[in-house]
Amino acid sequence: MIISVLTIMPDLFDSFLQAPVIARAVRNGVLRVEIIDIRDYAPGSFRHIDDSPFGGGAGMVMRCQPVLDALRACKKRNHTDSSEGRRDISAKSDARTVILSPAGTPYSQKKAHAFSETDHLILICGHYEGMDARIYPHADELVSIGDYVLTGGELAAQVIIDSVARLLPGSLRDASTQEESFENGLLEYPQYTQPAVYEGEAVPEVLRSGDHEKIRRWRLQQSLLLTRKMRPDLFAAHELTGEEQALLAEAQQ
Repeated sequence: MIISVLTIMPDLFDSFLQAPVIARAVRNGVLRVEIIDIRDYAPGSFRHIDDSPFGGGAGMVMRCQPVLDALRACKKRNHTDSSEGRRDISAKSDARTVILSPAGTPYSQKKAHAFSETDHLILICGHYEGMDARIYPHADELVSIGDYVLTGGELAAQVIIDSVARLLPGSLRDASTQEESFENGLLEYPQYTQPAVYEGEAVPEVLRSGDHEKIRRWRLQQSLLLTRKMRPDLFAAHELTGEEQALLAEAQQ
């Protein structure tokens, strides 16, 4: 999989790409991340990538020409690149282009799974007061990581890269993501490690029992209770199985 990031602040990704999960996915050949500096596609010695908005107003707007030229160059290069033994994506003419914007649809684990199945994902990081509106028709979708405003889309791009990379085979142990929050529509159950007792608070006895079936049922019950308490919206959308209904009834006794 290739993830391309179009940004005006490429240095923000230097240390991020050294994070263990990302680095392991790259090292194992399941992920390639390329950081593209939009300024490289701006004309003139000053490389202007922004300008004042038509109609007036505060702030600056990213110009369409540098962004779209960077996008076209990115698609063309990765459409034909099959070097170094990487998977040949030349048979697929369309990359998935995503603009990171507070106006986008909320990001979710379901979307992370969808992105992880894409051969080439392009993330465009906005900045300033926004981007020229003529850029948006060139994207497949807009995505938001939350109802708040960031200085730029770089942090949002890192969130998406991290969440996608950990789903790729070879980045984590095969079972590491199967029981995480949101994978089954529920929050993850509480976790404990050594010591068994700390400042008078003990790890639940069931987790030390060695009875795998009891542990599984306890964890499922705790996931249900935690989701109902912390994320009632998720709980309401979750279709309870017969076992789950019984576990909730048991917890109320």
